[in-house]
Amino acid sequence: MNSDTGNEVLISAENLGYTIRGHQVLDAVSLKLHGGETVTLIGPNGAGKTSLVRILLGLKKATLGEIYRKPGIRIGYVPQKLHIDPVLPLRVRDFLLTAGRFDNQQLIAVLEEVQMAHLLTSPVQNLSGGEFQRVLLARALLNRPHVLVLDEPAQGVDIIGQQALYQTIKHVRDRHGCGVLMVSHDLHLVMASTDRVICLNTHICCT
Repeated sequence: MNSDTGNEVLISAENLGYTIRGHQVLDAVSLKLHGGETVTLIGPNGAGKTSLVRILLGLKKATLGEIYRKPGIRIGYVPQKLHIDPVLPLRVRDFLLTAGRFDNQQLIAVLEEVQMAHLLTSPVQNLSGGEFQRVLLARALLNRPHVLVLDEPAQGVDIIGQQALYQTIKHVRDRHGCGVLMVSHDLHLVMASTDRVICLNTHICCT
């Protein structure tokens, strides 16, 4: 449980600018993410969403501006796509253990949170798109993150599965009190499960 994060600021950005090879990707972007809050980034392809997320995660360095991350913050990341070689004999249990050393009980506990405990010994290659996204979410939860970052979490999932996945994400946030930063292009689906939407197209168009 991360209830100690309460409503405090976990990550913030102030007047971020990011330029690559003379091309302005981000311009004067400011945002804050609090504990227990879900913020969703939307915008067209090439709007700078992924660059912004990578800067917030510390994987890229901004050209301008300031980033604050709560000291000692733990971040769980669910990528947009993850390719696993279909010939690799990998069970869900083995895949979860790529996040670190955990015992079976810890693995089952995070899978139970995402309603996937029955898949512990299943081959990863046999999972549906929705099941694999939930396993990715379980993996991100293993280190008890203060912030969950989800890049297009419902991509490749059917409409019913998307609604169920967003409900699961909301349940996880409420249970752990973590902040959630989500990237999505599907506004009408995320509106029911987000506190704030930021429309990005190089700069923040509206919030």
